Amino acid sequence: MDEERPQAPAMAPPVPAAVGSSGRATITNEPAVERSTDAPDFTAQVGTRAARKLKARRHASQGVWFGLGMIGLVGWSVVVPTLLGAALGLWLDEKHPGAHSWTLALLVAGLTIGCLNAWHWVAKEDKAMRDEQEADDE
Repeated sequence: MDEERPQAPAMAPPVPAAVGSSGRATITNEPAVERSTDAPDFTAQVGTRAARKLKARRHASQGVWFGLGMIGLVGWSVVVPTLLGAALGLWLDEKHPGAHSWTLALLVAGLTIGCLNAWHWVAKEDKAMRDEQEADDE
């Protein structure tokens, strides 16, 4: 009385195939498709974008006020040496008068030093931002 029943072929478990218009995944009995070799590249891209978003959230406070503060720092790095040169020139003109104006000469010297100082500082900050961007891209 041992009758053998024919067994139904084994079916793959249902997998979500597509997202319908309702926003829900539809279930089909189609076997899962093998993943392509592009998956590591895709996951790397997703990881990079996620890291970039997290970094942007951390540095969100660097808005308008941060930019205005940087402009102020650059301005002061030019103004201070210029005023110090002018003050030293006025003092020298008063103590040692001569045919040429110490005030004008030291004012120009202070302005030149201030501009070089600002240029150096801005170049350093620009390099730091580029290095940080390259590190984020990797």
